[in-house]
Amino acid sequence: VQLQASGGGLVQAGGSLRLSCAASGSTIPINIMGWYRQAPGKQRELVANINGSGNTNYADSVKGRFTISRDNAKNTVSLQMNSLSPEDTAVYYCWGWNWRGDFWGQGTLVTVSS
Repeated sequence: VQLQASGGGLVQAGGSLRLSCAASGSTIPINIMGWYRQAPGKQRELVANINGSGNTNYADSVKGRFTISRDNAKNTVSLQMNSLSPEDTAVYYCWGWNWRGDFWGQGTLVTVSS
């Protein structure tokens, strides 16, 4: 399974970015898809995930600002990030899971300037 992420970049504080991730190469559904992030000097942390039924889970730090969505037919997941702050600066990783295990995409850098 390959996960291809896109949409990172540089944005000013208070701005918005949208990350997208497309999965390919899987013959079985990816039950849960989501995003993790890793800031410099910190551990990778969950940002948000969503299952095939649309149930979502968010880190407390992004609740009310970020929205995750997915298109099951296209095997894509997106993360709309609003009201960004410098604390959101990190490499964001697309992630997926099914009974075969975890799948990771390459990271995409999000930099929020103050």
